[in-house]
Amino acid sequence: MKRLSLLLAVALGLATAVSARPAVIECWFVEDAGGGKLAKKPAALLLRQGTESPPPRPDLAPERYLKVHDPAGALQAAFRRYPRDAPAPHCEMSFYVPLPASAKWLSGLTPEQSCPRALDGSWLMVSMSSPFLSLSSLLRPQSEPQPEPAVITMATAVLTVFTHTPTPRIQMGQDALLDLSFAYVPLTSKAATSLAPGPPPFGLEWRRQHLGKGHLLLAVTPGLNGQVPAAREGSVAFAAWDDDEPWGPWTGNGTFWLPAVQPSQEGTYLATVHLPYLQGQITLELAVQKTPTVTLTPAALVWAAPGEAPPELLCLVSHFYPSQGLEVEWELRGGPEGRFQKAEGHRWLSALRHHSDGSVSLYAHLQPPPVTSEQHGARYACRVHHPSLPALGRSAEVTLQVAGFSGPSLEDGIGLFLSAFLLLGLLKALSWAVAYLTTQNSMEKKTE
Repeated sequence: MKRLSLLLAVALGLATAVSARPAVIECWFVEDAGGGKLAKKPAALLLRQGTESPPPRPDLAPERYLKVHDPAGALQAAFRRYPRDAPAPHCEMSFYVPLPASAKWLSGLTPEQSCPRALDGSWLMVSMSSPFLSLSSLLRPQSEPQPEPAVITMATAVLTVFTHTPTPRIQMGQDALLDLSFAYVPLTSKAATSLAPGPPPFGLEWRRQHLGKGHLLLAVTPGLNGQVPAAREGSVAFAAWDDDEPWGPWTGNGTFWLPAVQPSQEGTYLATVHLPYLQGQITLELAVQKTPTVTLTPAALVWAAPGEAPPELLCLVSHFYPSQGLEVEWELRGGPEGRFQKAEGHRWLSALRHHSDGSVSLYAHLQPPPVTSEQHGARYACRVHHPSLPALGRSAEVTLQVAGFSGPSLEDGIGLFLSAFLLLGLLKALSWAVAYLTTQNSMEKKTE
């Protein structure tokens, strides 16, 4: 019943996505050419399942034209979220040799002294990368002879590791959640295997690459009792098989959680899934961002007389990260032409100011040229573009008031103020006189 429900879920998930799954992935077959050089030859993976004959590819040697059998559905799951109009991922293929893991904490995965005979034969490693997918798959080409003339090679996807977030962008101080999925197809049949039923133990490690070295952040070995290095930086992995079918194939999860990410934690992350003598590794590029705040000084109004230059405008772009990719534009909105235009004047940027949390701030300066009365009511805007902001960026603006236009000048304003002050004094004097006369009249009436 569990398998039936799983199949139904997969079918429903693929109903809307299978049309977007590429039928063929073009690759490069990379091999050692000697003398420290690499040779590249064209290759292709046929992912379309079915009994129909593969499309002919006379440009490819049969050993580099592979029809992939994917019993776990891992390749289908990997391309399920792939945008329909996105370019195909970059793909490389190379030979692979099964070896035990070198780390001591993984020694429990390979108690045998030698590689099992079931792993004999040729192996291929396929790596795919794009902004939407990072994938690694170990393929086992079919060893049985194929009918002549062979135009394609059959291969089985044995271990596939992938992520849908190969280039995560995390806001500074927020948690990073890096998804990781994997699938394993056992090579031995139920009758031939001597292993206990159920998914095998596996090892999972997450590393951050820095200065050419991988620093271990997290290591787990579900199903084994050995000791593993302690987790660093508060990291946690949700490492487990998704099912417990007795004979496979199996799918698993190795999603990585890193709390309150800071700039020092960005970089290249390596996720590796270890099975006995088999390893699958993918790469993710984590970037940390912080959205800038934009403040313009003066805050609301800037005054100038016709023919004079307004005071210097200061645009504070504060607490952003990274410092690269910041652009500041000055705009003049409104005015005689009634539209947005590039603001004229002398402009420059201050030096960066570094803060304790790793973010930076700077000032953008604008010294506008002399203004005319027609520019009264126009608005100076400081628009900021940064990788953490939407395409339109973020802006702040200030309104230009030109003295003597559409209202009293500064001298007129002073005159009006004095006139109002004198009028108010006169009204008060009149009210006092009326009150005094009223009091005198009432006193005279009482005397009579």
